[in-house]
Parts: sequence; structure tokens; C-alpha cells
Amino acid sequence: MDGWRDISLHKRRDSCGHWLIVKNKELAAVGTERSQGMQALAISTNRRYLAVSECVEKATITVYDLQHEQSRKRKVLTGGDISVDEFVCMAFSPDSKYLIGQAGGPDWTLFLWMWEKKKVMATVKTSTDGPIHQVSFNPEDNTQICVSGNGVFKIFRYAGETLKQSNIFKTDTHNFLCHTWMSTEQVIAGTDAGQLMMFEAGRLRWEMNVTSVQKIDSQSEKQDSKETSSTLPRVTAIVGYSNGFACSAGPGTVCLFEKIEEEDQYKKTKEIKIPPELFSNDPSSAEQQEISTLCISPSEETLAASTDRGQLYDINLSLAEYNKGACVQFKRLSHSSHSSVITGLSTCIRKPLIATCSMDRSVRIWNFETNVLEMYKEFQEEAYSVALHPTGLYILVGFSDKLRLMTLLIDDIRIFKEFNVRGCREVRAIAFSADDSRLVSCGMDGAVYEWNTLTGKRESESVLKTCSYTGVTISSDSKTFFAVGTDCSLKEIQDCQILKEVRTGDVVCTTVAMSRSGRALFVGTSTGTVRAIKYPLPIQNDWIEYQAHAGPVTKMVITFDDQFLITVSEDSSLFIWKIIDKEGQGLKREKELRYAEEILITKSDLEEKNKLMLDLNARVMELQKENKYQLSLRDIEYKEKINELTEKCTQQINSLNAEKEVLKAEKEKQQAVHVKALSEVLEKHDKEQQDMESTNNQKLMLEYEKYQELQLKLHKVQQEYEQQLHSVEESKTRALEEMMQSYEAKLEEKITLITQNQEESQQKVREFEEYIKQEEEDADMEIHEIRMKYEQNLKEEKKANTRLKVELDTTTKQFHVLQREIENRNLEIEKLKQEVQKLQSVIKALENDITGLKIAIQKRDGIIQDKEKSIYELKKKNDTFNKTIEVMEFRAEYMEEQIEPKEKEIQELKEQMLEMEGELKEFHKTNTQLELKTAELTLKLKTKDKEMHKEMRKVEKVVVDTDIQRENHRQREHYEKIITTLKNQLTRDTNVFQANNTKLMKDNVILMKEINDLRQELRTVRMQLHNYESQSSFNKNIKSSANTRGAASAGRNGLMSQQSLEEAEKIIQFQRLEIQRLKQEMNGHTPSSRTKLPPLTN
Repeated sequence: MDGWRDISLHKRRDSCGHWLIVKNKELAAVGTERSQGMQALAISTNRRYLAVSECVEKATITVYDLQHEQSRKRKVLTGGDISVDEFVCMAFSPDSKYLIGQAGGPDWTLFLWMWEKKKVMATVKTSTDGPIHQVSFNPEDNTQICVSGNGVFKIFRYAGETLKQSNIFKTDTHNFLCHTWMSTEQVIAGTDAGQLMMFEAGRLRWEMNVTSVQKIDSQSEKQDSKETSSTLPRVTAIVGYSNGFACSAGPGTVCLFEKIEEEDQYKKTKEIKIPPELFSNDPSSAEQQEISTLCISPSEETLAASTDRGQLYDINLSLAEYNKGACVQFKRLSHSSHSSVITGLSTCIRKPLIATCSMDRSVRIWNFETNVLEMYKEFQEEAYSVALHPTGLYILVGFSDKLRLMTLLIDDIRIFKEFNVRGCREVRAIAFSADDSRLVSCGMDGAVYEWNTLTGKRESESVLKTCSYTGVTISSDSKTFFAVGTDCSLKEIQDCQILKEVRTGDVVCTTVAMSRSGRALFVGTSTGTVRAIKYPLPIQNDWIEYQAHAGPVTKMVITFDDQFLITVSEDSSLFIWKIIDKEGQGLKREKELRYAEEILITKSDLEEKNKLMLDLNARVMELQKENKYQLSLRDIEYKEKINELTEKCTQQINSLNAEKEVLKAEKEKQQAVHVKALSEVLEKHDKEQQDMESTNNQKLMLEYEKYQELQLKLHKVQQEYEQQLHSVEESKTRALEEMMQSYEAKLEEKITLITQNQEESQQKVREFEEYIKQEEEDADMEIHEIRMKYEQNLKEEKKANTRLKVELDTTTKQFHVLQREIENRNLEIEKLKQEVQKLQSVIKALENDITGLKIAIQKRDGIIQDKEKSIYELKKKNDTFNKTIEVMEFRAEYMEEQIEPKEKEIQELKEQMLEMEGELKEFHKTNTQLELKTAELTLKLKTKDKEMHKEMRKVEKVVVDTDIQRENHRQREHYEKIITTLKNQLTRDTNVFQANNTKLMKDNVILMKEINDLRQELRTVRMQLHNYESQSSFNKNIKSSANTRGAASAGRNGLMSQQSLEEAEKIIQFQRLEIQRLKQEMNGHTPSSRTKLPPLTN
């Protein structure tokens, strides 16, 4: 027995133990020896190469060629000189030439290999403390790499044998769980807060919540999204395709998003759910599975998903799109498998069945011939052991406190009888002899016992305190036992003595099984390997080791016909191995064994099914009769319709034939007419063609003669034109010289004129400045503004003069250019004329400005006279204002009288609010103490529950003393009463506080309303006073200007005396002081409540 091969694998979450399966190609590849399991997978774009990361002594990545029949290894990559414990994720480049691998903590180094040459192209540290979840290449650029993780979203570019970060984005607050490339520039990433973020060229474009799918643009919306992020589902997987992308949206949910045309946005179109488990106690538990990975087939027809419980699902995207409902469901890609440690394993004789139980509270029945799951059932508690009846019709399952005998029906596992188990100790394995007369057991106490099943007595024992046995088997002759335990050895025991011991090195053996032929032993180890050892046991350590599971092997059994070896492990995987000999042939059976096909069914189920069959048969007969009657009715109706249609069709055919004959006769007539007309047209055409040819020939002769005459005329005209051109050039040259001389003389005249104008303007400016000084004494701000305006005009005139000089220079240069470019002189002369006209218009504009200034001065004199008239009118208005001020003083006194009682009420309410705030703080302190007490009692209860469950796990059933139970119940009732009392007290205190707070709020609202009314009145008074003040200041300015006018305004000053103006100023000053005093008093009476009133505005 030196060889075997794997025939079937039942998948788990990340891999099948230490085996790699390609389902559609039916390929399998075993992992590296002594590895701790497969960590991550990556497949190339062309689906040819597969990379697998493992952890042996140091982390390695193995690249397989999937097109090879045996999936042979191509290359094994390592981190080189850098110490790497594991590679957590990998990715191939678009052309499959490069491979990136992300190392784990604490360094979190990213490696870039040219994997066919085993060459490390570059390395970079991607994170300091947070884990990295995914790495990927740009789908069209081998040099661009995206890395995402906890607080990490970076895009690196490979250049100059280094990886340089090309984006800068603050990601400390985000935990990126996945990402996908949508194009060469766009990447969409998902976070654990339920957010989808789209990055373009390394910059964040938009983000949305996966549930609401509303864009978050403003900072306020981002803040709101952070506050609600704790309640959003996690986006654990995302994959893109041509129409959009698919991503997970919390437990058991995948959402499809499609791109909106002509917009950079996506909308959710479908929601895909994981279907509930029909045979589970809680069918909705399947919907709570987290989506681990998503992938889409190359044709984009199928979407596949894996979950954190090791289950696989898929869905046809075309069918999902045609489904009108918004939500559709996955279907299983493979059968359901265990999601936790497998604790029990058993086979039967009459059927090809395997029974397993697991810590996931399920019992499953497998068929090792068809490699399918026959049935399974979940229970309320964990199952620790299982045994199939040899007939395959019954099953015995061991729980923590009872054994349950159950029947295997066609579609259910039904409980038949229960056996209570008390005082059970730690027995780890048992084995029956071939005739069931002997039973061997072993346990953690280091003892191996042999029992007589007929008498129930112990016949022999072998005790070794230094070893805790975990597995035992018995030989076919029932004389020898084989046991394994924690001392790293295989022991052969006979007649209470250890005959031989085979050391297994530093590997602990967990289980053992012997073939019924007695020629081989199979041993499972804590590292997940299976060893085949010949029997009799060799003197030296001689065995064949096969890599199997990724966790310790928990159970191992050989089928009755010695054809298959079944192993299960803590990694929740089930392996079925075929036992073969050296030549690769399976073992021959002693006799041909045909498996039974009988099944159990209860009498009630059978009667119910028979009744259902009778009802269905009766229903079928009724339907047949009804269908027959309906068919006969339809036949009669169809025959009548056929007769009617036949008559109609016959009539139509006859009418159409008649029309056909008529149309045929008309066609023949028209055809004859057309033939005659065609012959006439052809004759006419021939005649016209001949006439046109003769006329065209005559015209050509005439045109040729005209052409000769025109040739002679053209020659004469060219000679004349050349002479005229020469004379014109000479005349233009003379005219140009004359024009230049005349324009230069005119320019000199204009320059002298401009100089005179400047002198005159300066003289006028001096006179105007003197005048402005006199006017400043009369009208302060207005004359100052006019002076600034005039100065600005003077500056503009100076700039215009300078500009004229520059333009003169450019004009001179243009004249020189015209001399060198004779062929363009006409155009240049026109330009000079236009520029001269512009200069003339500028000079005229300057003259008009000077005239305008003189007119403006005259207008200002008229304005000053008008202002003096307005002063007299304003003095009258001032008297009326004084009267209004007296009325306002009276109103202010009345308001003071109203404010005093309100101030007292406000002060009392302030004191009352301070007292209530003190009481509120005391209530908060009391509530906090009560909550702390409640939390402390809850923690104590949880601690007690944990201790109780821990003790229940240690022993299957413990006989508890009645006094301890009584004391435990008494303490629990005492704590429950305390918690109830505290909750009632907290409820009463909360109600009292809410009533007081409501009363305070109502009083505060009433006071605020009254204060707002007073403020409104005060605001109106202030506005009126402000108008009076502005009018008074304006009168003051008028008075000062009127006093400086002297004799010109003496007559008008007689209407308003200096004394009356001073008295008006004193009154206005007094009103200002009074208004300030009122403001201070109002500010002093402002209530200091929690709800602040709006500020007063002038």
C-alpha cells in the first residue's frame, strides 16, 4: 500500500484543505508539504495561470499552468532577503507577465515580480499598521497598481525600478475592504461603513451610500454620512463588468449597478439575496452570511459569490435582468457544506452513505459514489458524535446530554427515540470487532479498555498516564489494538501489553484506522496529513505521507469494502480517498456487494401520499373530462369559423379574378399606347439631335473668330495699361511727397496749438484751483469731489498728449514703410487719413472738455444758490422734529414704566431656572449611578452565564448539588429584583424631570414673546431717532456752509438765528444720551436662558 489518489473534495471557505480544485477542468493540485494552508488565490486574465500563496517556513507563491494536464508548477516565488510570514492578496498583470503580492504585517510590503524569471522588480511599504485587503493592476496599464486597506487607498506607478505613489488622498477615517477598476482612470472602492467611493486619476469624484445610493457632494452631507455610517452594511466585495458593477450590501445581499448614459453616475437596478435554508431551524440564518468574494464569468453571463461560511452561490445575470421584480435570489453553485469543525464520522454497509456531524449544529448524509449531499438537518445544539446503522436506515447522534436514535427517511431525518446520558467522561474513540463481540475504547485519561459486548464486562486494559489517547482501532482478528495519542507515537497493544511503538517525530497523531484486509494502517495527524503504514509495523520509521487538510484530522474511517478512506478535519472539509495498490489498481473486493435501494417511510406518510395520489387521480379524471368537453366545444366553434372564412375567401377570390381580368385588358391598351408614344419620342429626339449638332458647329466657328479678335484687343490693352501704370506710379510718388510735406506742416501747427491749449488749460487750472479753495470753505465734500474729477481729467489730457506724440512717431514710421512698399501705398494712405481724422477728433474733444468745465462751474454756482434755499426749508423741518422728539421722550418714559415689572419677573424666572438646572444635574447624576449599577449587574450576570457554559462544555453532564442550585437561583432572583427596582425608579425620575422641564419651557416661551414685542417697539423708536439724528447732522453741515458764505447769504441767515441751531443741537445730544441709557438698561435685563434671543440690529 504505497499509493493513493484523491477522487472527490468537499469545499470549504478558502480552499479544500491543502488541495486546489479547478472544477470545470477537473484538475487538482496538492499544496506544499508542511504548509499551514493556502492563504490567497489569483488567476491571470487569460485564465491560464493560477497563483497560490502558502506559508511553510516562510511565505511562498506557487504559479500553476492550468493548461497542463497535471497542473504542473511553473515557478515558486518568495520575498527574497525580506522576511515575509504570509502573502494576504495577489494579482496578475493584464498581459500575465507580472505578478504583485501583498505581504502581511508588521511590514506590509508590496512585491512586484516578473514571475517567469523569478525576478523582484520593485518593493514598497504600503501601510504602517492597518491591514491591506486587496491589490490590483490597471486593466490596461502594467505599470499602475492600486492598493486598498484600513486607512489605505494608494495608486502606485512603476518607473525606474521603483514603485512611486501617484495619488494623495486622506483616508485615515476609511477602511477600504475592496475595489475594482471601471476604466483606465476610474476606480470604485467599498468601505466597512457602507460607502462607495469613485476615484478618477487618483482623486475622489463622488461617494454614495450603498443603500440610499444618493451622492454626497457637500461637507454637511459628508458629516451626516459619517454619523450614520455605523448603521450601514459593509461593502465586502465588488466586481466590475461592461454595464456597471456588482457589490455586496451587507449580509446575504448583492446589488447590481448600471451606468447612466452620458453621465458619470450609477443607479441600482437589482438586489440579489441569498436564499433561505429550507432544512434549517432558522431559515433566515443563511441570509446573514457575509459575502467574501464576487466574480463574473468572461462572457458576463454568470455572477458567482462565496460566503464567510464556505458556501458557493451563482446566478444567471440575463435571467436576473429579465425578472420584473427588484429582488431576485441566488442558487447554490454546489451542495451545502459544513461551516465549522467536523466532530463525527461514520459509514454503513448496505448503502454508500457517509454521516458527519459538526459544531455548526448540523448532521449531513453524503453519498460517496455520486459525491453529492443526500440530506441534512440542523438542531438546537452541537452534535459531538454520529453512527450509522449497517443498513443505512438509522442514525445515532450524540449530544451533550442525550443520544438520539433517528430514522433516515427519503427527505428527512426524524427522531425515533432519545436516551439521556449522565455522568459521561472523556472517551475520545471506540472501535468494534468484526463480529461485534468486542469493543475497544480510549480516553484522555491514558487508558485503553477492551469490553465484552455480550456480558458488558471489561476484559483487559492498558493504562499510560503520560499519554492522552485520541484514536483507537482493532485488527480484523480482534486480538490486537492500535492507539494514537499526544505522545507522538503509534502503539500496538495486545493482551494488555504494548508490543511495538512507532515514533512519528514531532507530529501528534490524532486518529487511526486499519483496513479490513489487515495489510495497512492509516494515521491522521495534527498538521492535516495522512500517513500510510504497512502492517506488520516496520522496525524503522517507514511510511508514506500525503498532504490533506489544513487543520488537524479529527476522524477517519474506511468503507466496508476497503475501497475508500474518508477523513474529516477541523477545517470543516471532508476528503474521500480511493485506496489503490502499487500498480495503481483498486483493491479487489472479496465478493461483489450490491448496495440496497430501500428507504424508510412511516405509515402515516405513506397513507398521506396514497390519499394524495387518489385525490390527484380523481382530479386528473375530472380535468380530462372537462378538457374533452371544452375541446368538443372549441371544435364546433372552429368549424363554424372555418366555414365562414371559406365563404368569405371564395367571394374575395372571385372578385379579385374579375378585377384581374379588367386590369389585364387595361394593361394591354396602355402598353400599346406607350409603344406608339415611345416611337414618336425617339424620332423627335433624333431630329432634335441633328439640328443641335449643326447649330453647335456654326456657333463654334463664330466663337473662334471672336476669340482671335479678343486676343488682339488684349495685347493692345496690356500695352496701354503698362504705360498708364508707369505714369500713375510717377504721379503717386510726387503726390506722396507733397502730402508728406503738407501733413508735416499741419502736425507742427497742431503741436503748437496743443502747447497753447496746455498753457491755457494750466492757467485755467490755477484759476480753478483758487476758485476751488474758496468753494471748499463754503461746501466741503462736494467741491473736493469736483476738484478730484478735474485733476483726473487733466491727467487724462496729459496722457492723451503723450499718446498723440507716440502716434505721431508711429505715423512717421508708417510713411517710411509706404515708401519701401509701393504696391500697398493706396491702403497705407487710407490708414494715414483715418489716423489724422482721429487726431483731429481728439483735439476737438479736448476743446469740448474745456468748454464743458466752464459750463460746469456756472452750474455749480446755481447749485449753491439752490442749497441755500433748501437750508431755510430744513430749518422749518427741524422745528417739527423737535416737537416729535418731545413725543418720543414721553413714549420712552412710558416704556420704562412697563419694563420695570418685566425685569422683576425675568429675575424671578432666572432664579427658578437656576434651581431647576441644579435639580436636573442631580437627576443626571442619579441616572448615571443607576445605569452604572445596571451595567455592573448585567456584566456579573454575563460572567456567571459564561462560567456556567464553560463548565457545561468541559463535562457533558455534571450532577449539580441541590444546595448550589438553590443558592444560584436565589442570587439570580435577588439581582433581577434589584434591576427591576432600579428601572422603575429611573422611569419615575425621568417622568418628573420631563414634566418640570416642559413647564419651564412653556414659561420661557411666554417671556420670550413679550420681550420680542418690546424689542420691536424699541427698534421702531431707534429707527425714528436715527432719522432725526441724520437730519440734524445734515442741518449742522448746512449751517456751517451758510455761515461761511458771508454777505451772499446774509439775508437768508436772518430767517434762522445761531441761537436756535445751538438749542436744536443740545436737544439732539440729550436724546442721544437718553437712547444710550435705554440701550444699557435693556441689555442688562436680557434673560440668560438656554434659548438665546436674536440680536438687535440698528
